[in-house]
Amino acid sequence: MADNRQFDVLIIGSGAAGLSLALRLPDTLHIAILAKSRLEESSTLYAQGGISAVTDPSDTFESHIQDTLNAGAGLNHPDAVRFTIENAPEAIQWLVDLGVPFTRHGNSNAPEAFHLTREGGHSTRRVLHAADATGRAMETSLVSETRKRSNIKIFEGHIAIDLITASKLGQTPNRCLGAYALGIEAGHVDTFSASNVVLATGGASKVYLYTSNPDTSSGDGIAMAWRAGCRVANLEFNQFHPTCLYHPQAKSFLVTEAVRGEGGVLLLPDRTPFMERFDPRGNLAPRDIVARAIDHEMKRLGAEYVLLDISHKPAPFIREHFPNVYARCRELGYDMTLEPIPVVPAAHYTCGGVMTDLSGATDLPGLYAIGEVACTGLHGANRMASNSLLECLVFARAAAQKIVATRDQSPPPALLPAWDESRVRDSDEEVVVSHNWDELRRCMWNYVGIVRTNKRLQRAWRRVDLLQQEIQEYYSNFTVSSDLIELRNLAEVAALIIRSAQLRKESRGLHYTLDYPVADTTHPPSDTVLDPGKWKAQVPRRAS
Repeated sequence: MADNRQFDVLIIGSGAAGLSLALRLPDTLHIAILAKSRLEESSTLYAQGGISAVTDPSDTFESHIQDTLNAGAGLNHPDAVRFTIENAPEAIQWLVDLGVPFTRHGNSNAPEAFHLTREGGHSTRRVLHAADATGRAMETSLVSETRKRSNIKIFEGHIAIDLITASKLGQTPNRCLGAYALGIEAGHVDTFSASNVVLATGGASKVYLYTSNPDTSSGDGIAMAWRAGCRVANLEFNQFHPTCLYHPQAKSFLVTEAVRGEGGVLLLPDRTPFMERFDPRGNLAPRDIVARAIDHEMKRLGAEYVLLDISHKPAPFIREHFPNVYARCRELGYDMTLEPIPVVPAAHYTCGGVMTDLSGATDLPGLYAIGEVACTGLHGANRMASNSLLECLVFARAAAQKIVATRDQSPPPALLPAWDESRVRDSDEEVVVSHNWDELRRCMWNYVGIVRTNKRLQRAWRRVDLLQQEIQEYYSNFTVSSDLIELRNLAEVAALIIRSAQLRKESRGLHYTLDYPVADTTHPPSDTVLDPGKWKAQVPRRAS
């Protein structure tokens, strides 16, 4: 039988943002964490590069701020950038105290002993890392500490379906009251009631056919917040990681940007360097420039991949700095100490998301969004390498502080109505879900990818509009499954991405369109904001 569970704080998502928030909250609060699969399984687990922070005495906040603003193509919110970067040292120390094993010079525990690497967009070495598996080191430490806390109840194998709001129940004033979630193994939909709900669900890169991220990146939080009435912003800025390992029998495997930071060079299949033709920073240009350059060269040559070469570095250096990348390449028959490795771009990071303030609060009282699901203003039109894990940590702390500070104003968790399954039946056409799933992701990859045009976007809009109608009809008639829930959310986010791209009549950062190939310098840069209350006025008419 489905349950109605009540908590002070409900956290949806178990990556760096969600777990950090849970650990930052006082142990007097009763906290629930929903994880779609195992608690450890999140995008954080697969993050290789590191965390950017000013820890070296020769580095400065102003330098980190300026680098971030430059990478964001003028669309960052300066207050969010400064807030994040100035709070970075505290976040790093918190991780160190938690036991995260950052790579150091020798055995020293002094802050200046961190081994720092440099990645695209950074003007100096400021990226802390744990070899080439920083995310795994972080997630492992966070999970270990979370499991020790008696006030935190973990629900693994639970996927949130929708947020419950006062307005949906005919109550005022409106606020978030909880969420419905499917227990995947049991097949029951449970009701979770909470005084405060936090979306920490990650991004939406799974909307594309090729992605470097795990299966958790299905846009759940963005879609749920949108349906609950929250504004979203800048969803046209989808970051494609330039270097994912190319192998016909292997799922995309991210090759950390630190390989280029440590001297790796991008080459055409004939071994000719090419990045200097696209940007004076060459192989250390920001990700949007590098991904677009690779995409251009692959299309120009009809090539399936380009090459990334660091074999000019000593073999011990490569094995020490990139043990996981080296091992995975060896498994697939490549030896990066002796030869270049084949790479291709893949969808990696969602720079836009649910609009929040500097405490992670959304438009809907009682609802917070932190991490990749949120649009805080930090990234602007392009995320600079290794600022993402930092954002998770800083805004987790800020949200925790706000939740504690407003605890007296938050109503206690209420008894909410159970999920209504009285008018649905088990499906005998699961093939519909799989077909729509594949068509949606191929459509987004082909028409809303690294390079866009008005015609491609209009074509994508017409198809996604039809897909949404089909998916909604299916959702309304059949019992929910995890695949159906994710498909519904991905289709919702796909429509938001397309509409955002159509509204931006310029090329800026990660959004590049052949119809408007330069940035608009006649007006100040502005966010692309979509409002659920005005959606009917914002969507384009379907072609007759």
